[in-house]
Amino acid sequence: MMPQTFREVIDLGDGREISIETGKLAKQAHGSVVVQSGKTMLLCTVVSNYEAADVDFLPLTVDYREKFAAAGRYPGGFFKREARPSTEEILVMRIVDRVLRPLFPKDYHSETQVMIQLMSLDNDVMPDALAGLAASAAIQLSDIPFETPISEVRVGRINGEFIINPSFSQLEQSEIDMIIGASEDSVMMVEGEMSEISEEEMVEAIKVAHEAIKAQIEAQKRLVEKVGKKETREYEPEAEDETLYEKVKAFAYEKCYGIAKQGSAKQDRSAAFHELKEALTAEFTEEELEEVGDMVSKYFGKVQKEAVRDVVLEEGIRLDGRKTTDIRPIWCEVDYLPSTHGSSIFTRGETQALATVTLGTSREANMVDNPSLETEERFYLHYNFPPFSTGEARPIRGTSRREIGHGNLAQRALKGMVPEDCPYTVRVVSEVLESNGSSSMATVCAGTMALMDAGVQIKKPVSGIAMGLISDGERYAVLSDILGDEDHLGDMDFKVTGTQDGITACQMDIKIKGLSYEILVKALKQANDGRMHILEKLTETIAVPNSDVKSHAPKMVTATLPNDLIGAFIGPGGKVIQELQKTTNTTIVINEDPVTGEGIVEILGTDQEGIDKVLAAIESLTFKPEVGSVYEMKVTKILDFGAVLEYVEAPGNDVLIHISELAWERTNNVTDVINLGDTLDVKYFGFDPKTKREKVSRKALLPKPEGYQERPPRDNNRGNRDNRGRNNRGGRDNRRDNRRSGDDKKER
Repeated sequence: MMPQTFREVIDLGDGREISIETGKLAKQAHGSVVVQSGKTMLLCTVVSNYEAADVDFLPLTVDYREKFAAAGRYPGGFFKREARPSTEEILVMRIVDRVLRPLFPKDYHSETQVMIQLMSLDNDVMPDALAGLAASAAIQLSDIPFETPISEVRVGRINGEFIINPSFSQLEQSEIDMIIGASEDSVMMVEGEMSEISEEEMVEAIKVAHEAIKAQIEAQKRLVEKVGKKETREYEPEAEDETLYEKVKAFAYEKCYGIAKQGSAKQDRSAAFHELKEALTAEFTEEELEEVGDMVSKYFGKVQKEAVRDVVLEEGIRLDGRKTTDIRPIWCEVDYLPSTHGSSIFTRGETQALATVTLGTSREANMVDNPSLETEERFYLHYNFPPFSTGEARPIRGTSRREIGHGNLAQRALKGMVPEDCPYTVRVVSEVLESNGSSSMATVCAGTMALMDAGVQIKKPVSGIAMGLISDGERYAVLSDILGDEDHLGDMDFKVTGTQDGITACQMDIKIKGLSYEILVKALKQANDGRMHILEKLTETIAVPNSDVKSHAPKMVTATLPNDLIGAFIGPGGKVIQELQKTTNTTIVINEDPVTGEGIVEILGTDQEGIDKVLAAIESLTFKPEVGSVYEMKVTKILDFGAVLEYVEAPGNDVLIHISELAWERTNNVTDVINLGDTLDVKYFGFDPKTKREKVSRKALLPKPEGYQERPPRDNNRGNRDNRGRNNRGGRDNRRDNRRSGDDKKER
């Protein structure tokens, strides 16, 4: 029997709808929904164990996967099945996780898994914008403790008009690509890229998105009401001891306040807090510590956080002694690595990034092959965060989700500044060598300088800054260039990148409810001041891109080749192009223009002479002489009736010159005028309909000899020839008659 289903519809206001349905699929999960827009369908399930895990945090896993069958395609690879998540899938997981995680109770420690799967794809509907809605709806239908429903939407802007959840094609025209996550009363997460928009425009986009989110939350509430709200499960909360907390606070608060007020370096500050914690534990017996040691440690962290926040709010002093608007000392260097195509170091306080740039052909493009997206990236950035950057020793097991997320943010910040006509595939790699506060923003700064050092003609330099916010509801402080500790202790951390003319990318996580847009605008304005300060430091080091690539870096030149000549240029089995690459020491790549069908030839090489030889080969292949033009020719073959000439500017192209076109005087032998290997100028007359050949002439460029007379044209009606005509061939006719007579004789 078909199970009962429940459905709610969200009207996007422009003829598009989003539906949320439950009751048909995955009923053993604690909550499950199918979210559909157009033909795109996401199945989301949530399961949470009833027993708490033996950890002091929420073991939450958000998993997002796109099934290739959803797009009617096969997965790549030998095994033909989906394997580990792609970069794009991981980015969606992070976006959903960042909104969900703060809304679970802080003392809820049960293993929880949210799984979102793309089951059907509509090429006009981007599935990632529906993932947050699906996750929240599934949780709302479960008995899992969760503070409030949320949703996420993508917002774009085309010709000044905001669009909620734009299509793939619309997004290509949009100057904004932002995903916003929010509850009914609070914006919680913002991530995206922009085309140098202002702070006010960014806030306006967030407001538009928030209104759309509110409608999606109302739909979730209606669906839960139809199904019937499940009773929230009981779970064993963490033990609390108010008396113990007051004892820890009485011992540690003032001391923590004093350490925070000193303005010390990271290592000194950490050592001081560690000593204080050791002194606190000494106040307890071993038996007491066995019983409440974990609570003592937890309460010490809570007191430390309160003290640090109070120092900032009451005295405007930060952990390292700076004021709220101060930026840490910066030093920069370019061309540090001698063998790379471009390199730079950016150091801000105790954060340092070393960036490199590598230039290549389209063959080195990053291929993106997902069910919802098939494309290639000609500019991409990779971010590495080794453990030594924070003074730690731990095993490295592949690229972490954090590294993927931070690298993607820096890539978004910079990619809009790489010109569309840049002939290279450009790879930027950031190696984080020290970290105490926003290594991703250090990556943006180092990446900008490395690109300019490599000679990539970026439109404008880009800088980035990480900001923080501390608020107690009445007072607040916006912190520029936050430390790692301030990131942990604050109520909002947001990273903003941009040029002198506007914002290019952002990433925000807001931890407090009801943050006013006025505070958000003020924070963004303060971030702008910080970005301009950092940008000035970058441009002091390197103001504009180098005019050319380095001598050891490959030069890239592109040329076009008619489609019908591509085969001749490549040669049978690639013989011609391979030999050309070998003799010129270049790399040659041919791509077909999807619009014109022409061959786009990329020539990469460090030796200009080799590049010129490849260009000459292309010009030779496409060479077409113009009627009336004069060309320098080389004699390559002598014949009895003329000579074969090769165009000097287009080797491989030749033409026959008749002996009569060598000179005005009568020429008995070709070698009387020219010899093998000689060069001479000739005039090109085009196709001669009489000879059915191309005609060139040397004598046309020479002055006529004095008294020269043109030879009369040949008379085709001469008498001798006429006498041989059919009607005047008496003898021949008589012979026929004689033959007939002979035949008659035989018959007789």
